[in-house]
Amino acid sequence: MSPLRYELVFSDDTGSAEDVVIVERTAAKGPGGHPVYADPTGIIRAEISDQDELRILASGGHQTPTQHVLARRLTDATDADPKDPAGPSTSAT
Repeated sequence: MSPLRYELVFSDDTGSAEDVVIVERTAAKGPGGHPVYADPTGIIRAEISDQDELRILASGGHQTPTQHVLARRLTDATDADPKDPAGPSTSAT
């Protein structure tokens, strides 16, 4: 089952500066067939596998991929989703 929310922790090359963004699962799947998560603005989008492997997805032009991002699962009672419509599949659509 895929979590409903993650914290994405962006850090600089030294690891001293961090920005944290909370993303929620969308109905979309990424190129690898895993759920796509987005922040409320839709600017930050990431495909996150069931093994917590992270791929940042471009949401517009002139974006450069960041290299230092950590995905942390957010778990609480509202994260339980028995139907889990966005689980990994064999085809990316």
